[in-house]
Amino acid sequence: MEKLIITVAPTGSQTTREHTPYLPLTPKEIADSVYEAWQAGASIAHIHVKDENGNNTLDLDTYREVVARIQDKCDIIINLTTAGGLFMNDEDRLKVCELEPEMATFDAGTMNFGSHVFYNTPQFLERLALKMKEHQIKPEIEIFEVGMLENTLRMAEKGLIDLPAHFQFVLGIQGGMRATPRNLMFLVESLPPGSTWSAIGASKDQLTINTMSILLGGHVRVGMEDSVYFRKGELAKTNAQFVERIVQLSNMLGRDVATPNEAREILGLKQSKRAAKH
Repeated sequence: MEKLIITVAPTGSQTTREHTPYLPLTPKEIADSVYEAWQAGASIAHIHVKDENGNNTLDLDTYREVVARIQDKCDIIINLTTAGGLFMNDEDRLKVCELEPEMATFDAGTMNFGSHVFYNTPQFLERLALKMKEHQIKPEIEIFEVGMLENTLRMAEKGLIDLPAHFQFVLGIQGGMRATPRNLMFLVESLPPGSTWSAIGASKDQLTINTMSILLGGHVRVGMEDSVYFRKGELAKTNAQFVERIVQLSNMLGRDVATPNEAREILGLKQSKRAAKH
């Protein structure tokens, strides 16, 4: 198997300090948490940012500060959310591409999300795909249910998304597919040839889906965006804790963990000039 890519998602849009007092919120806290996760073995950082009141934002200056702080410390791959939350407007979401991160999220369809609706219309997704091409950003195609995979394949037929692509299966969200081994296997078997993939099991299902992903040759995402508990009844105090556990588990299962530049090679990204510094 190729080496395991570990993505850390330190903050997210739905997790709050009411869920855990350890959630990083300020640019410095987010950057420090990403750096600790990089030291532990993460090679991609999936970034959400907050305003001074702790609310979701797509403010470009806040993104710039977080990215600059991270890049001063390490060569981790930056993957910015283009969603930010459930209620962001399309124009602000598209502007994220102007920052030209190596990767950015592409949420491949509209869905019920808990008691709300997460809107990703066909028209918006076509504009987002074109923006990512324009700025040479690799999409991380987030799949919450199988219809989103079909949406992606139709867009690829139009030349809007390049195949093979990188997919992130997000399982266990209310309104999407349940986080079960059967559902993960179905999605993996439905991918176009040559694709890379990673998977998330929300909340209590995180470790189960992570373990399956390691064994099946996929990659994993961990962090407080997806689960605040390290084990039942015990809050994680850092995002690095989740990364350390995956590194140990992957090594036990005989699979090495990728560095950021090894992850770039697997994903078809350019090698980072910062690697020489770190």
